Amino acid sequence: MTKILIDGNTLSLEQVEEIAVKRVPIALSADCEARVAKCRAYVDKVIRRGDIVYGLTTGFGKFSSVTIPPENIAELQLNLIRSHATNVGPAYTTAQTRAIMLLRINVLAKGHSGIRPQTLQTLVEMLNRGVHPVIPMRGSVGASGDLSPLSHLALPLIGEGEAEFQGKVMSGREAMRQAGIKPVQLQAKEGLALNNGTQVMAALGILNLLEAERLCRQADLIAAASIDALQGTPSAFDELVHKLRPHPGQTKSAANLRRIMEGSKLRESHVNCDNVQDAYSLRCTPQVHGAVRDALAYVRSVLETEANSATDNPLIFSDEEKVISGGNFHGEPLALALDMLALALAELASISERRMEQLLNPALNRGLNPFLAKRPGIDSGYMIVQLTAAALVSENKVLAHPASVDSIPTSANQEDHVSMGSVAANKSIQVVENVRTVLAIELLIAMQALDLRGIPSSPVVEKAKGKFRLTVPRLEEDRTSYPDVRRAVEFLESHALLKAAGEAGLDLY
Repeated sequence: MTKILIDGNTLSLEQVEEIAVKRVPIALSADCEARVAKCRAYVDKVIRRGDIVYGLTTGFGKFSSVTIPPENIAELQLNLIRSHATNVGPAYTTAQTRAIMLLRINVLAKGHSGIRPQTLQTLVEMLNRGVHPVIPMRGSVGASGDLSPLSHLALPLIGEGEAEFQGKVMSGREAMRQAGIKPVQLQAKEGLALNNGTQVMAALGILNLLEAERLCRQADLIAAASIDALQGTPSAFDELVHKLRPHPGQTKSAANLRRIMEGSKLRESHVNCDNVQDAYSLRCTPQVHGAVRDALAYVRSVLETEANSATDNPLIFSDEEKVISGGNFHGEPLALALDMLALALAELASISERRMEQLLNPALNRGLNPFLAKRPGIDSGYMIVQLTAAALVSENKVLAHPASVDSIPTSANQEDHVSMGSVAANKSIQVVENVRTVLAIELLIAMQALDLRGIPSSPVVEKAKGKFRLTVPRLEEDRTSYPDVRRAVEFLESHALLKAAGEAGLDLY
């Protein structure tokens, strides 16, 4: 497998996913190795001179005024990692942990952190050989970035903590031994270089964003199926309408809906009906889906910048012979963006649930049975499945409350304003999962409604329905519901819906 070169400046969000999920190996570029070595040489020079520099020869946070004797500098860095590894709760998944490791490697590769080349290379080997630190999810306030979870990341590097290796959780030392990697002994600045930054919230944000973007494309196809099943009119998606309000996301979503619904025989069967306009959840799909897309575009721009940014403190400028203590570790840009991700994506589920109401309510679904039950009364059909979607939509309303408006002073008021960016990142994980499930339930209902209509929809929708029916059969009478929901979720999670559209000749925007 071809390795992806890491240089600290050109890592794409898609490469993060390839390395995190598909386990594509990495290697440091030659330029990067030279920069890291040069930066480290300057750090060693500062130490030899006996300069008083925060994090190199002083304590941390409130202890920044405490000067550390040369013989205790290595112990200072070790104690930093041990004392700061305080996160609690369930651990991040392997893919999430790999993304976190990768972003930390990429930041160190910029050559402004002062880490030794051999320490950085050890992190690379850990990623490539699959030594994944166990990082609990909760405990970061996004102040000096993600101090606590990044300290958990660093523990196996020094032969401590816990790690997952080849599917088993074990001590960090044992995982390193089995992988054939020698733990490192931290030197000046290295502990701070490892745990100071925003890589946890950034990594989670990247993985969530990429899935959110795919959910937007899938949502257009699912909505098109619902609209056609409801004998809706596609006139609201006419290009003339959207040229007069040319938000980029709205334009893309409307174009998707037009292309997906093109050639529907079901649409042709009622082309002369008296339906002039549909409910907002149908007619305004491009406006709502499009607004979500535009919000995610903002999130993408923030994450693309952050993935290749130096977020340490202090930062080392070897060319200028400066060590500057700043605040690039503060998670506010990410906190705001990840709050926006959760808020925007929640709307995708909200309008989806309202389309379900249109499909299931006999007063609204234009001749279909109540709840799409074959024998109403004896069968409940999809009555209660909608309740599941409604519960998740309401849960999203709570999760969409912004974390970034909160702050709580820490470290004896040294860190007197914090971002809560990691809280925003953790919330967005659940929102993505909830939205995927709601969309899967709409897909389940929409395909049942199309089957009941008995007239083919468009080639794209029919291709998607054919693939979906290989996973979830048509509902002929009531059966246990949760396996159908689970399979529908897995169908979306595998991106099979997007693949079906591609096989029908349509790549969704």
